[in-house]
Amino acid sequence: MKTAIYPGTFDPITLGHVDVVQRGLKLFDKIIIAVADSPKKSPMFDVQTRLDMVNATFAHESRIQTLSFDGLLVDLAQTHQATAILRGLRAASDFEYEFQLAAMNRKLDAELESVFVMAREEYTFVSSSFIREISSMGGDVNALIPDAVRAYLPKEKKA
Repeated sequence: MKTAIYPGTFDPITLGHVDVVQRGLKLFDKIIIAVADSPKKSPMFDVQTRLDMVNATFAHESRIQTLSFDGLLVDLAQTHQATAILRGLRAASDFEYEFQLAAMNRKLDAELESVFVMAREEYTFVSSSFIREISSMGGDVNALIPDAVRAYLPKEKKA
């Protein structure tokens, strides 16, 4: 069984993330969506809420497992016998950062591959930080997030 880990903060999960997972399922038998605790990023949602959003989004998909983590990604991959890290790329700037991460992960575990999926054109501008900012100002982000996430976002403009 080929297993990949798709790590991220998912604060919140977006349709861009969903697209990466759906395309990853064409390559892997199982995908573990690893929600990073990431307290240094000061996430809008606590890790349990982010897990709840991801679980609700993929409730229909038996090949998805979710978990939270706060350690080294390579250790998590080894624990779960994952052979790859799945990542999405939106722009050239993503590539530079992801290239560095992939090189470091390969240094820590030469057997762990990094697999990159290019974002579909309609998702190249979508990021969780944009979703948080727009929704906090009362903007409509419904076309950019899974239905399961809508209930968690602010409904009115905050003063």
